[in-house]
Amino acid sequence: MIDIRSDTVTRPSAAMREAIANAEVGDDYLDGDPTTRRLEERVADLLGKEKGLFFPSGTMANQTAIWALSEPGTEIYADLNSHIVDWEMVAAAMISGVQVRTVQGEGPMMDAVALERTFRPPSPSAPQASLVCLENTHNGAGGLVTPLAGIKAMHDVARAKGCAVLLDGARLWNASAATGTSLRDFARYADMVMVSFSKGLGAPAGAALVGDEELVDRANGHRKRLGGVMRQSGILSAGALYGLERNLGRLSEDHVKAARFAEIVDHAIAATVVPPETNIVMIDLAPGLSAHDVARRAREDGVLVGAWTPSRVRAVLHLDANAGDVERAGEVVLSALDESWRALGDTSEWPAMRN
Repeated sequence: MIDIRSDTVTRPSAAMREAIANAEVGDDYLDGDPTTRRLEERVADLLGKEKGLFFPSGTMANQTAIWALSEPGTEIYADLNSHIVDWEMVAAAMISGVQVRTVQGEGPMMDAVALERTFRPPSPSAPQASLVCLENTHNGAGGLVTPLAGIKAMHDVARAKGCAVLLDGARLWNASAATGTSLRDFARYADMVMVSFSKGLGAPAGAALVGDEELVDRANGHRKRLGGVMRQSGILSAGALYGLERNLGRLSEDHVKAARFAEIVDHAIAATVVPPETNIVMIDLAPGLSAHDVARRAREDGVLVGAWTPSRVRAVLHLDANAGDVERAGEVVLSALDESWRALGDTSEWPAMRN
C-alpha cells in the first residue's frame, strides 16, 4: 500500500530508531532532559529566536502560543482555511477565551490587503484585536508558500493594529526549501513561530515553539497547564534532532516528487490539479465527482489519498515514497479519477477538461 494521505504517515528509519534508542534522557520537568535542551537550542538558533520549547504536537504548540500572545475577550485573525480555524477543534475559544475572525483573500490565501480590510472599525461595541495568525506553507491551499514580502506585509498590518503575530510554520521547512528564503528571515516577522518535526522531517512526533525568552517562559507555564510537560522527552526529541540533521536538506526531493505526481494526474478528464509549490498536491473535481469515491477507488488499487473536501482530493509526498511509488500512485489516482467520471453515466455534454 502506497500511503500519500499526509507526510505524517512516515515511519522512523532504522537509523532514526537507533538515535531514539540511544538518546541521553532525564526528567524534563525536574532537571531538564539533555536531548530536549539540545533540540530546543538548535531550533531557536535556526529560527533566530532567543529560546525554544518542545511540544508533543503542533496543535498544542499553536494553542499555547495563542494563549501566550492574546488576551481573553479579544479577537484574533486567521486565514479562513487555516489549520488553526479548520483543524484545531475551536481550541482558541475554549482555551484562550478569544474569538477567531477569519480572513479571506482574493486568491487562495490570506494577504495583507485582505487582512487590513477585515479589521473592524474602532467601536466601543466591537471586540478589540490582539493577535494575527499566519500559516506558511498553507496546508489548505495546497502547500502554497507566502513569500517573505507577503509575510512582512501582514506583519506590518498587524503591528499597525496593535497585534502580536504567530506564525504556524508546521511546514516552514518546506517554504524555505522551495524559495531559498532562510528560516530566520521568515521567523523575523513573528513574535512566536511553531515548527513541526513529524511531517517532512520524518520524526514520529513533536513540535517546537520559539520566541523571546519572556514569551517562551510564559508559554512554558501554559504548556504545563495543558499537560505538555513530559518526563524523558528526549526519546521523542532524539527523533526530531535526527530529522533536522539528516532530512531537512532533502525536502526539495519531495517537491520534485509532488511535481511529477501532479504531472501524471493532471491528465484526468474531469479534474484539475493545483500546481504544487512544495510537497502537497490538491486535485479539484468536476461537479458530480466525489472525493470519497475517488479515494475509495484508489485504495482498492493500493494507493491511499485523502478526501480533503467532498470535491477535493489531497496527496502529500514524503520521504517514504520513492520515485517508483510516485509513478505508481500517479497512475492509480489518474485511473480512479477517470473511472469515477465514467461511472456517472451520460457525460456527453461535459466539456473536455483534459489538458
